[in-house]
Amino acid sequence: MTVSVPGLSPGSKSATAAAGTVGAMEIDYSWRGEFGNAEVNELHAEAFGHRVLEDDWSTQLERHSLGWVCARDGDDLIGFVNVAWDGGVHAFVLDTMVRASAGRRGIGARLVETAVAGARTAGCEWLHVDFDDHLRSFYFETCGFAPTNAGLIKLV
Repeated sequence: MTVSVPGLSPGSKSATAAAGTVGAMEIDYSWRGEFGNAEVNELHAEAFGHRVLEDDWSTQLERHSLGWVCARDGDDLIGFVNVAWDGGVHAFVLDTMVRASAGRRGIGARLVETAVAGARTAGCEWLHVDFDDHLRSFYFETCGFAPTNAGLIKLV
Protein backbone atom coordinates (compact mmCIF):
# COMPACT_ATOMS: atom_id res chain seq x y z
CA MET A 1 0.00 0.00 0.00
CA THR A 2 1.25 3.53 -0.77
CA VAL A 3 -0.05 6.59 1.04
CA SER A 4 0.33 10.34 0.49
CA VAL A 5 2.08 12.14 3.34
CA PRO A 6 1.89 15.94 3.58
CA GLY A 7 4.92 18.14 4.21
CA LEU A 8 7.83 16.58 2.30
CA SER A 9 9.91 19.74 2.56
CA PRO A 10 9.33 23.49 2.53
CA GLY A 11 7.20 24.21 -0.52
CA SER A 12 6.29 20.57 -1.22
CA LYS A 13 2.76 19.29 -0.86
CA SER A 14 3.26 15.53 -0.58
CA ALA A 15 5.52 12.53 -0.60
CA THR A 16 4.89 8.84 -0.60
CA ALA A 17 5.43 6.35 2.14
CA ALA A 18 5.04 2.65 1.96
CA ALA A 19 3.75 -0.10 4.15
CA GLY A 20 5.34 -3.50 4.34
CA THR A 21 4.94 -6.71 6.26
CA VAL A 22 7.78 -7.86 8.51
CA GLY A 23 6.94 -11.22 10.01
CA ALA A 24 3.52 -10.75 11.63
CA MET A 25 4.03 -6.96 11.76
CA GLU A 26 2.40 -4.59 9.28
CA ILE A 27 4.87 -1.70 9.24
CA ASP A 28 3.93 1.74 7.90
CA TYR A 29 6.84 4.06 7.00
CA SER A 30 5.95 7.72 6.70
CA TRP A 31 8.06 10.71 5.69
CA ARG A 32 7.35 13.56 8.12
CA GLY A 33 4.85 11.31 9.88
CA GLU A 34 3.03 12.32 13.03
CA PHE A 35 4.58 11.47 16.39
CA GLY A 36 4.39 12.45 20.03
CA ASN A 37 7.40 13.77 21.93
CA ALA A 38 6.98 11.16 24.67
CA GLU A 39 7.08 8.21 22.25
CA VAL A 40 10.23 9.48 20.50
CA ASN A 41 11.88 10.17 23.86
CA GLU A 42 11.08 6.61 24.99
CA LEU A 43 12.39 5.10 21.75
CA HIS A 44 15.55 7.26 21.90
CA ALA A 45 16.24 6.19 25.50
CA GLU A 46 15.90 2.53 24.56
CA ALA A 47 17.99 2.83 21.38
CA PHE A 48 20.81 4.85 22.93
CA GLY A 49 20.76 3.44 26.45
CA HIS A 50 19.92 6.42 28.61
CA ARG A 51 17.07 7.57 30.85
CA VAL A 52 13.90 8.87 29.22
CA LEU A 53 14.25 12.61 28.61
CA GLU A 54 11.59 15.24 27.98
CA ASP A 55 12.99 16.70 24.76
CA ASP A 56 10.68 18.71 22.51
CA TRP A 57 11.27 16.74 19.32
CA SER A 58 8.37 18.41 17.50
CA THR A 59 9.80 21.92 17.80
CA GLN A 60 13.37 20.80 17.15
CA LEU A 61 12.49 18.87 13.99
CA GLU A 62 10.21 21.56 12.58
CA ARG A 63 12.98 24.14 13.01
CA HIS A 64 16.03 22.16 11.92
CA SER A 65 15.07 19.11 9.90
CA LEU A 66 14.30 18.47 6.29
CA GLY A 67 12.19 15.58 7.48
CA TRP A 68 12.03 12.41 9.50
CA VAL A 69 10.68 8.93 9.02
CA CYS A 70 8.36 7.15 11.42
CA ALA A 71 7.92 3.38 11.32
CA ARG A 72 4.74 2.19 12.99
CA ASP A 73 3.28 -1.18 13.76
CA GLY A 74 -0.32 -0.11 14.19
CA ASP A 75 -0.25 2.76 16.67
CA ASP A 76 3.17 1.82 18.07
CA LEU A 77 6.23 3.83 17.02
CA ILE A 78 8.86 1.13 16.48
CA GLY A 79 11.37 3.08 14.37
CA PHE A 80 12.46 6.63 13.68
CA VAL A 81 15.18 8.53 11.84
CA ASN A 82 15.80 12.29 11.64
CA VAL A 83 17.06 13.97 8.46
CA ALA A 84 18.64 17.31 9.35
CA TRP A 85 19.89 19.62 6.62
CA ASP A 86 21.81 22.78 5.82
CA GLY A 87 18.91 24.42 3.97
CA GLY A 88 20.62 23.66 0.67
CA VAL A 89 21.94 20.47 -0.88
CA HIS A 90 23.32 18.58 2.14
CA ALA A 91 21.19 16.42 4.42
CA PHE A 92 22.31 14.41 7.43
CA VAL A 93 21.00 11.16 8.91
CA LEU A 94 20.67 11.43 12.69
CA ASP A 95 19.22 9.25 15.42
CA THR A 96 18.36 6.10 13.48
CA MET A 97 16.53 3.95 16.01
CA VAL A 98 14.43 0.79 16.06
CA ARG A 99 12.69 -0.71 19.08
CA ALA A 100 14.74 -3.67 20.35
CA SER A 101 11.77 -6.04 20.09
CA ALA A 102 11.53 -5.20 16.36
CA GLY A 103 15.27 -5.34 15.63
CA ARG A 104 17.05 -7.41 12.99
CA ARG A 105 14.07 -7.39 10.61
CA GLY A 106 15.17 -4.77 8.08
CA ILE A 107 13.21 -1.92 9.67
CA GLY A 108 16.30 0.28 10.13
CA ALA A 109 17.30 -0.25 6.51
CA ARG A 110 13.80 0.69 5.34
CA LEU A 111 13.86 3.82 7.56
CA VAL A 112 17.11 4.93 5.91
CA GLU A 113 15.82 4.01 2.43
CA THR A 114 12.77 6.22 3.01
CA ALA A 115 15.02 9.02 4.31
CA VAL A 116 17.18 8.76 1.15
CA ALA A 117 14.08 9.03 -1.05
CA GLY A 118 12.77 12.02 0.92
CA ALA A 119 16.09 13.88 0.72
CA ARG A 120 16.45 13.12 -2.99
CA THR A 121 12.89 14.27 -3.73
CA ALA A 122 13.54 17.49 -1.80
CA GLY A 123 16.45 18.27 -4.16
CA CYS A 124 19.36 17.43 -1.88
CA GLU A 125 22.53 16.25 -3.61
CA TRP A 126 24.27 14.57 -0.66
CA LEU A 127 23.16 12.58 2.34
CA HIS A 128 25.78 12.32 5.08
CA VAL A 129 25.98 9.98 8.05
CA ASP A 130 28.38 9.32 10.85
CA PHE A 131 28.16 6.39 13.21
CA ASP A 132 29.93 4.19 15.73
CA ASP A 133 32.18 1.42 14.38
CA HIS A 134 29.72 -1.39 15.20
CA LEU A 135 27.25 0.15 12.68
CA ARG A 136 29.75 0.20 9.80
CA SER A 137 28.30 -2.76 7.87
CA PHE A 138 24.73 -1.48 8.39
CA TYR A 139 25.43 1.92 6.83
CA PHE A 140 27.98 0.84 4.20
CA GLU A 141 26.72 -2.59 3.12
CA THR A 142 23.01 -2.50 3.94
CA CYS A 143 22.18 1.15 3.27
CA GLY A 144 24.65 1.92 0.46
CA PHE A 145 26.71 4.76 1.96
CA ALA A 146 30.21 5.11 0.52
CA PRO A 147 33.10 4.66 2.95
CA THR A 148 34.67 8.06 3.60
CA ASN A 149 35.73 9.84 6.73
CA ALA A 150 32.05 10.53 7.39
CA GLY A 151 30.07 8.44 4.91
CA LEU A 152 27.76 9.96 2.32
CA ILE A 153 25.49 9.16 -0.57
CA LYS A 154 25.57 11.19 -3.80
CA LEU A 155 21.90 11.83 -4.50
CA VAL A 156 22.17 13.37 -7.98
